[in-house]
Amino acid sequence: MPNNYFAFKQFVVKQDRCAFKVGTDGVLLGASAGVDGREAILDIGTGTGLIALMLAQRSEASITAIEPDSISCQQARENIAGSKWKERIRVIETDLQKLSKQDMKFDLIVTNPPFFSNSLVNHDPRKSAARHNISLSTEDLLEGVQRLLSRDGYFQLIMPYAEGNIFIAEASSYSFYCNSIVKVRPLPTSEVRRLILSFSRHQLSPRESFLTIEHGKRHDFTEDYKALTRDYYLKF
Repeated sequence: MPNNYFAFKQFVVKQDRCAFKVGTDGVLLGASAGVDGREAILDIGTGTGLIALMLAQRSEASITAIEPDSISCQQARENIAGSKWKERIRVIETDLQKLSKQDMKFDLIVTNPPFFSNSLVNHDPRKSAARHNISLSTEDLLEGVQRLLSRDGYFQLIMPYAEGNIFIAEASSYSFYCNSIVKVRPLPTSEVRRLILSFSRHQLSPRESFLTIEHGKRHDFTEDYKALTRDYYLKF
């Protein structure tokens, strides 16, 4: 059974009321998203507030975190309020489709999106909405980013390998070009399981790299993974 909270070096994430808990995908995106020079960040589907907190720790940006699930939104607000960056993070209970471009433009948009399109839907409606693309389709996501991303902004997300490759093609129809791909493997002998993708409106030659999380046994983490997450995890 998951813990009711997850303690990082500079903040604590309470998660007893959230539909989904702190996981490796969120940590990977929060630790790798490019925040240099970014002034306004949007975190779509913030859940516990994890990614917003991670980005606040290593930037000076103003961060807007949106979450449509009322209970998760309330807990995210509590986690943000208990942090040292509460003045820079705004949590809004809304979905992406209702967020107006009149609010502001963002020079970085991040999300750990719902991505299971064809798998069995969870009987818990909150978990189903958080993990399947029922409430946020690929089209909704790309239309929202197209509406809210600044001209020179970046859009970054993490997805499973197969879905990520499809998403790259779909994004191109919205004039978003993939300029960075990090291929994530659980073990050196594993197939690539996740893609961390970065998009912009400018077509560049995409950079590709690999990240392996563990060596041959559980919790024997690679130096690359430790270097990426060292500012956050207590154990590194």
